[in-house]
Amino acid sequence: MKVGYLLNSYPMTSTTFIRREITALEELGVEVVRYAVRPWAEEMVDAADKEEAARTHYILAGNIRGLATALLASLFSAPAQTFKGLRGAWRLWRGARGGPGADLVRHGAYFLQAVYLARRANRDGVAHIHAHFATNAAAVAMLSRLMDGPSYSFTVHGPHDLFDAPLLSIADKIENAAFVAAITRYCASQLRLHAARDDWEKIRIVGCGVFLDEFSAAPATDAQTLVCVGRLCPEKGQLALPAIASRLADAHPELRIELVGDGPDRAPIEAAIAEYGVEDRFTLLGWRDNAEVAERVKNARALLLPSYAEGLPVVIMEAFARGRPVISTYIAGIPELVDATCGWLAPASDDAALEAAIRDALAADVDLLAKMGREGRARVESRHDQRVNAERLKHLFEETS
Repeated sequence: MKVGYLLNSYPMTSTTFIRREITALEELGVEVVRYAVRPWAEEMVDAADKEEAARTHYILAGNIRGLATALLASLFSAPAQTFKGLRGAWRLWRGARGGPGADLVRHGAYFLQAVYLARRANRDGVAHIHAHFATNAAAVAMLSRLMDGPSYSFTVHGPHDLFDAPLLSIADKIENAAFVAAITRYCASQLRLHAARDDWEKIRIVGCGVFLDEFSAAPATDAQTLVCVGRLCPEKGQLALPAIASRLADAHPELRIELVGDGPDRAPIEAAIAEYGVEDRFTLLGWRDNAEVAERVKNARALLLPSYAEGLPVVIMEAFARGRPVISTYIAGIPELVDATCGWLAPASDDAALEAAIRDALAADVDLLAKMGREGRARVESRHDQRVNAERLKHLFEETS
């Protein structure tokens, strides 16, 4: 079976989980053709991502002639289907109602991309297209389907595709899809809020995961280092950490917090670090390759994610696979994986509760840390083995053919 994967930008430092998913499907004998709207604008740091970029066909980048040729060919050979796709793009634009990406030019671009994708995917022998996130890639896949392109499905993660679900015409995308993969039960429940009742059966739970053989569990460590991995942005909540670190400084003089990632909140975080005088407690590392991130998590006492909005971060699975407990917040799908047996959870935005959770983690003895690490590893083995999840996804793809 030949499946196309369609992403907005791919590969990206933050989409390692998609690369793993594709690799696992290929190990199962699924032939995967990689499509993306455009390359990632930032520099890639991981060699595997650079290899993926070389294997990806980009729809917009340097492809003006291809888009124009596809449109002319579609208008002459299949005018009815072409206008059906155009009506679909108009409906998506109307549904955006002034929200993110509501301009008519953007939706015209979705239509052109879909015209091209329908013809290209059919020419490539692609039987089904799978997209990640309910945003523009899912829109292009849907419009392509309306113009006799392959059947399609998409994975919804949250938070943004759930925040903006009505403006993204998510009900239409679900209605026209073969199925929709939700990464958690929380995510599935939110999709039910927007989908027609008759389409609820299309919503399937397919979690993200890790390759367990790449993450051996390590002995617990008494280090006072906490590692936070993720984009530096408001949703991740890192801006609250400098004030908390300043209050913990006297009781825990060896506390160190490493921030792996980059993004729009870097400057505000640096300013807060200076404001609270905790420069010696923080290291901002920027993006690092997967091997270094895994090593830093292994050498840390625990993973720290003070998030305000999430889906279910794969980095939690990676930390558990390494035998490390997690400090995080009660948000979205996180409580489906993390509880008091393998970590510490605080209500999102409750800085006092987060401080108490960090304090408890820093005070925990090595035996407790080891026990939590074993429980976390067991949960990943039973729920988030990427090869097991890929078998589930392959089965769903086969049901569409």
